[in-house]
Amino acid sequence: MAEFGSFCVVLALTFCFYAVFSLFYGAKSGRRDLVKSGENAVFVMFGFVTMAVFALEVLLMRSDFSIEYVAGYSNRDLPVFYKLASLWGGQKGSLLFWSWILTMYTALVALRNRRYAGKLIPYTLGILSVTSAFFLILNAFPANPFERLAMDHGDGVMHAFTPEDGKGLNPLLQHPAMVIHPPMLYLGYIGFVVPFAFCLGALLTRELGSAWIKLARRWTLTAWLFLGTGILLGGRWAYVELGWGGYWAWDPVENASLMPWLTGTAFLHSVIVQERKNMLKVWNVVLILATYLLAIFGTFLTRSGIVSSVHAFAQSSIGNYFIVFLCLMGAFSIYLVVTRLGFLKSDNELDSYASREASFLFNNLVLLAACFAVLWGTIFPVISELIQGEQVTVGSPFFNRINVPIALFLLFLTGVGPLLAWRKTSFESMRRIFLWPTLAGLVITAASIALGNRSIYAAISFGLAAFVTTTLTSEFTRAARARRRNTGENFIAAVLGVTATNKRRYGGYIVHFGFVLLMVGFTGQAFTTEGWGEVNVGERFTIGHYEFECLAIDDVEDPNFVGMSATVAVYKDGKKLDTLAPEKRHYAASDQTTSEVRMHHTIQEDVYVVFANVNEETNKAVLQVWINPLVSCVWLGGFVMVLGTLVTLLPNRRERAISRQKHMVERLLAEAERAAASR
Repeated sequence: MAEFGSFCVVLALTFCFYAVFSLFYGAKSGRRDLVKSGENAVFVMFGFVTMAVFALEVLLMRSDFSIEYVAGYSNRDLPVFYKLASLWGGQKGSLLFWSWILTMYTALVALRNRRYAGKLIPYTLGILSVTSAFFLILNAFPANPFERLAMDHGDGVMHAFTPEDGKGLNPLLQHPAMVIHPPMLYLGYIGFVVPFAFCLGALLTRELGSAWIKLARRWTLTAWLFLGTGILLGGRWAYVELGWGGYWAWDPVENASLMPWLTGTAFLHSVIVQERKNMLKVWNVVLILATYLLAIFGTFLTRSGIVSSVHAFAQSSIGNYFIVFLCLMGAFSIYLVVTRLGFLKSDNELDSYASREASFLFNNLVLLAACFAVLWGTIFPVISELIQGEQVTVGSPFFNRINVPIALFLLFLTGVGPLLAWRKTSFESMRRIFLWPTLAGLVITAASIALGNRSIYAAISFGLAAFVTTTLTSEFTRAARARRRNTGENFIAAVLGVTATNKRRYGGYIVHFGFVLLMVGFTGQAFTTEGWGEVNVGERFTIGHYEFECLAIDDVEDPNFVGMSATVAVYKDGKKLDTLAPEKRHYAASDQTTSEVRMHHTIQEDVYVVFANVNEETNKAVLQVWINPLVSCVWLGGFVMVLGTLVTLLPNRRERAISRQKHMVERLLAEAERAAASR
């Protein structure tokens, strides 16, 4: 099976090279037969990578420890669920998984646009195939997941070696969220290659109107959705698995996933301006190119070992390949942008700063400022080590100091943008539409301070959340009332009808409301209470408004681990709320120890309990506790953002009709050209 997998990778690479040649040469020479052959090669390439992934999964399920990757990331007692997930648990397997998703995206682009008659799609598929070739080269040579284990018995000859058991999957990864989190991140990271390829294809063909924007928008939105969902699932995993009471630590690898999400968000906003006003052409090209290059940069950080992170893979020379690929793609992108500037001139200019297009522009500037701050804080320790030989630590205080004001300004713009008109908004109109949202924001800010809030940023955040919620509510209410007058529907039916009529606009508003909930959840961190207690069975300790009693300390045994469990009763105002059983586990296969967190959840706050250890001198259980307010808003906000994005992705009937007409015209023109050429 290992030889079969390796052979499939080599065959996939062969067909990939053929696809690159036939797509580019066929498009350049006008040979439609070659282009069609290249498209077929893309499908075959995806098929062979799929078989290679299947082969590795079979080896993992069989526990074939003669394979180096299987021995390093699986063991006999590992549950089947996690054996399947071991595919992306290590460097080599995750790169094969990356190639599979990349070739899947390439095949989907070819399938979805198979009737497109212009040159843009062949060039786009060619760029996707070039990127696929890079990753398949890694799979075939420096990161082959099908290599067999071998060892030197002292005679200078490497002999095949099969251990009795494997090292097992990292215990921190043995959590349901980590089974879903990496595939989501990969779908997001890799998904941005599609709009990147459309953009390069447009630059190569000089077709730099709005056609490539419309073709790439849904792909961008899909990648943005997957990446955002992956980031939230990663935060959830960190919250329930790492045992430090939080969900975001400004870790370098966390930052690496956030940066392309920020620039992707900026792109999704600014393309609206290009579609509506035919402006910001250079801006949009630069944004989508930067988004994918930042995704590759994040992959480089994760796989090179130059940063220390619980999320990163071990130090490896594979990072050198990524930095070369990143430099080549970056240089090629810059060259194309510089040489095509004449084709990227905007047809219109900004009429007023009090306009919707201006709010989108300010929104982009704020997002890019946040991205630059995160990028600088992430790479500064690396630069410091290269120059001074000493790595400086850049921690959460730096990132919070810079990004909290930026996030608040972004929240403000989220409320302002929907209410401004295109081109120009009069002062009288602004006074009228912002009156109630402003009053709501001021009232909530004052109420927050009156209730004892002494954090100025938290008070502003709550006020802005009320401001934005009021603006979004007024937009839905105004549209629903107009629909009720015309149709006689009840209010809820009118809201649903308005949303269905303009999914892109009102789905975007739902996403904005999800962002409001996220900001409220983030603000809750300003009120976190932390403490610990050292207790025997039957003893109690108090943290905040809660009291904790240790009821029992028991041993825990499982085929995959051993450990201890502390049973803890949680009380508030003398009333028992819950019984929690946090654990401390030791995994023999990997010789690692983890803490299994247990929580009492309410909408208002989480009671977060960790069994830290047992004091060897006193034989008492050491329990750490965090009281985390408003955390539920983070997860609810993420769900609302996903829901809004899915609404936005739903096709409109008008769009489908226009698309069908466009394809019909293109097919008729292509047939006419072929008929003319034959005569």
